[in-house]
Amino acid sequence: MSALKGKAAIVTGSGRGIGREIAVKLASGGASVVVNDLDAGPAEKTVAEIRDAGGEAVAVPGNITHPDFAGRFVQAAVDSFGGVDIVVNNAGYTWDSVVQKMTDEQWDAILDVHLRAPFRILRAAQPVISAAVKAARAAGDPVPCRKVVNISSIAGLGGNAGQANYAAAKAGVTGLTKTLAKEWGRLNVTVNTVAFGLIKTRLTAAPADGDATIDIEGRELRVGVNPDLLDAMSRQIPLGRAGTPAEAAGAVYLLCLPESDYVSAQTVVCGGGFTA
Repeated sequence: MSALKGKAAIVTGSGRGIGREIAVKLASGGASVVVNDLDAGPAEKTVAEIRDAGGEAVAVPGNITHPDFAGRFVQAAVDSFGGVDIVVNNAGYTWDSVVQKMTDEQWDAILDVHLRAPFRILRAAQPVISAAVKAARAAGDPVPCRKVVNISSIAGLGGNAGQANYAAAKAGVTGLTKTLAKEWGRLNVTVNTVAFGLIKTRLTAAPADGDATIDIEGRELRVGVNPDLLDAMSRQIPLGRAGTPAEAAGAVYLLCLPESDYVSAQTVVCGGGFTA
């Protein structure tokens, strides 16, 4: 496939899980991909997988919430592939608690990773995209349609008990998407959101016995959902099961294809029929 041939994509959180599947899928369509993960190892592994399949990719590991990250990330696409055509803001995690027990640290950390970091990345990408559009117009060339896909969740659409921070951040992603769709339409950029339902990843499918954790720069955060709760959640989904990371990536891919060039400011729910 070559639907995305000549396109340069940047994908946060693409060393593992859904992000990895997004990066690999975009590369399979011909895009060159800048891969990111908090840790260098998973990012380099995704890059190697893409290159082994005949694609092009480079790694920019690091914490997307650090103030200097956005500039480095966007510049890597410019230096390696000549610009930015596709932006996928995917990276994130959860740190749950009921509101009366939630700390400022919990609130700030989740807002930072899910809302502030995508804002910074899009802010850093704007001058690059704007300059490319101006150059094309000055030369009398057609302006290609560029794509932004911001990742949200059904928690951002309908709320979720124990996730005031996460739900608020993901609701904010919708506002960010709709605003940039209006600001960037003149640049021929579509800006959309994909809101995921229950997807099987290490954050949801790990055993909830207290032993499954992830490390976020020294914070050991418990992950995993009780199997009985997972079964109950799955029964509420019209398709009767959780989605796979590959299926989640497919929803993002649809909004990056030329066939979606006139779709903007939309939220696509990838939830097997379950919305909120």
